[in-house]
Amino acid sequence: MKEININTQLIAFESLNELSTNDQSLMQRAIEIRKNAYAPYSKFKVGAAILLDNGQVVVGSNQENAAYPSGLCAERVAIFQSGAVYPDAKIVKMAITAGSTENKTTKPIPPCGACRQSIFEYEFKQDADIEIFFMGETGEVYKSNSIKNLLPLTFDKNFL
Repeated sequence: MKEININTQLIAFESLNELSTNDQSLMQRAIEIRKNAYAPYSKFKVGAAILLDNGQVVVGSNQENAAYPSGLCAERVAIFQSGAVYPDAKIVKMAITAGSTENKTTKPIPPCGACRQSIFEYEFKQDADIEIFFMGETGEVYKSNSIKNLLPLTFDKNFL
């Protein structure tokens, strides 16, 4: 038997104001699109903005459905849209913000497990890391240089 240690590393910014101007702009796009979320059941709105290597920004917000599995998270809306519209572009970075209409969210909220796997699929496909910034409505912003920090034991086509 042996013990395996898995380490992860994130960068914490006290607020949006500590980010570079470009990263602030990307997060502002995520904040704006969060308003378009359709979340009548969870009351939890999420916005995502993706910067592609061709300079385009693709956005997405969560879209719920009374049949819960039929809805889709903001991160996957944005990432699948980027793959559909710009199939040859690489994803450089992603900004995610989440907020509840019932409780103020002040801590960084990372992507769910399904979104982590979807982000990893694109990171693996493009053979390049994707920077991920995430926050609540206000407060700290966390940055991961790769989805592998949030999903350290990845599953890809090599296992199939």
